[in-house]
Parts: sequence; C-alpha cells; structure tokens
Amino acid sequence: TVWAVELKTLSQAEGETLMAMGRVLYPHKKLPDAVYAILAKDLDGSASGSADAAKMLKEGIANLNSLAGGNFAKASEKQRNDIVRSMEGTAFFATVRGQCITSLYDNDMAYAVFGYPGSAWEKGGYITRGFQDLKWLPAPSKEASPPAYLG
Repeated sequence: TVWAVELKTLSQAEGETLMAMGRVLYPHKKLPDAVYAILAKDLDGSASGSADAAKMLKEGIANLNSLAGGNFAKASEKQRNDIVRSMEGTAFFATVRGQCITSLYDNDMAYAVFGYPGSAWEKGGYITRGFQDLKWLPAPSKEASPPAYLG
C-alpha cells in the first residue's frame, strides 16, 4: 500500500519521517500508512502557515535523521524508540505528539480499524445503534436489565 498526500512545505521524505515518528508515539499495527499520512499532511499545513513552525519541524526532522545515522524511517524499532524518547520535552516532540491525537484518531479510516461507528447523533443516538453490542462483556442477568419504563 502506498500513501499519497500533497505536501506544500515539507518533502515526501520529511513526511515519511513524521509518519515513522507518529508510529513510535502511537503504535497501531492495524492502522494503515494512510492514517499516519494524515499526520504528515496536517503538520505540513501548520508549517505552511508559519515560518517558525516550518523551521521547527524541518530542524526536528533533520535531528531525527541525524540521530538515526541518516534515515530515521529506516532505523530499527529500538533505535527509533530511543531517539524519540531522547527528544521528549522539546517543542518539536510536543508539536508532533499533540497533532497525532487529532490526526490519527479523528478520521473514518481509524474509526473503521477500531470499530467505532462514529457519531450517532445524526442517526438517532446510541440506544438504537449498538449500545447493547458489548461483545467483550458477559450478558447481564435479567435482574440487571429491568424492563423499560414506557409511561
């Protein structure tokens, strides 16, 4: 599978480095690269809007690659983990980690992987859309589920 997003400020190689960092910070084997590409695109968007943000991202990416001996995305998993851990507390680390939360978890591709059906408000709420589909819990006793009040 390949990902393709249009980056305006960052190069494709820089985008791949950010994707690899995102996988270190929030590792989900089942999430496709396309979800992590959203992270690169969103960070590129912030870099496009601010010269300071672009500089900070480019320097952070260069630092990741330098610490990895040239290519962070191709470094071993242990090496990537150690490098990212060494960057905790930096503005670059905080920026990427913060953007991961919305970029990785607020999209339909991630919802499908995690089994989240999305917002139910527009569809009548959760009561009629799987509220009782808790397959990982044992079925409750009849006493725990009294009949609904229809008054």
